[in-house]
Amino acid sequence: MAQNPEVADRKQFLSFSLAGSEYGAGILSVREILQYEAATRVPSTPRSIRGVINLRGQVVPVVDLATKFGVGETKPSRLTCILIVEASLDGQPTVVGVLADAVREVIDLGPDEIEPPPSFGTNVKVDFLLGMGKVGKRFVLLLDLDRVLSADEKEFANLVKDGVPAAAPGESVVPEARPAS
Repeated sequence: MAQNPEVADRKQFLSFSLAGSEYGAGILSVREILQYEAATRVPSTPRSIRGVINLRGQVVPVVDLATKFGVGETKPSRLTCILIVEASLDGQPTVVGVLADAVREVIDLGPDEIEPPPSFGTNVKVDFLLGMGKVGKRFVLLLDLDRVLSADEKEFANLVKDGVPAAAPGESVVPEARPAS
């Protein structure tokens, strides 16, 4: 059965809110949505990495995009969640958690509903955007998750994946015990 070319060119995105803006991630990159849980902080990691969570025995780094985009740290609420996404890091699929203030909806966009990324007016580097999706009267910033992750975050994700401590040379991942005062 032949598929309608208009339907074949459409792409789906999961939209979510973050620091007052609406973003979209390709639906095929999103593996699941988890209720927010505090991540375990890891020393010597970039500020945008909130820590790691245990996802059914797998250690998964959690990235705070609000911090990465320079709009402050995500403040947990009852709607805050962690999007478990798969991004390509140096050609290897890697599972990463991304904090979101709230998940909105799945949006279906055709080529005529996606505008090129703006050259100004957003907190997000243009390199991080696939474009801007037109949904009714609003716009959704469509993220390129493979590019959003910086070299530091890629290195941390690879260290976690390989089971190597993420501390700096000569620094312990486990804090030393201090005598009671």
